[in-house]
Amino acid sequence: MDTARKTLLIVWHSRTGAARQLAEAAAEGARDVLHELDALDQLRIVTRTAGQAVAADVLQADAYLFCAPENLGSVSGAMKEFFDRCYYDVLDHVNGRPYALAIAAGSDGQGALNQVQRICTGWRLRAVAEPYIAHTDAQTPQAILAAKTLSAEQRDAARTLGGTLAALLV
Repeated sequence: MDTARKTLLIVWHSRTGAARQLAEAAAEGARDVLHELDALDQLRIVTRTAGQAVAADVLQADAYLFCAPENLGSVSGAMKEFFDRCYYDVLDHVNGRPYALAIAAGSDGQGALNQVQRICTGWRLRAVAEPYIAHTDAQTPQAILAAKTLSAEQRDAARTLGGTLAALLV
């Protein structure tokens, strides 16, 4: 691992594509800021699905963006399982590190947002941006289960989160 560079870890889970698009846009936003600042060699952007991410990824990162859908008023099970799997291995080892959140939700998102914020509070992470909730307005079973395409404005909000984290690290 290149210890001279800092690392931004983006962990995401998505079934319908909305949270994946948030994660991808955030990574693009981080790369754009690095390019603007002529700092491409100063930050690694690591993107992991919730199923791939392990405690070592969290420990090696300097900042985090968590992107997940809200399912039935809670963060998705796969994202919760990531936190469950890593929680105690990183507790007291990531205190004060910056983080941001992006939630994909049909109409609310507050349940997932609150749940992830409580976990990040337990890890003693430091929120550095307002959390973003991308509303998809999916309300029927068919719409909820359908593949999602986020608007340019929704992707731009995620790009801003990624850019903010990148700018803080370089």
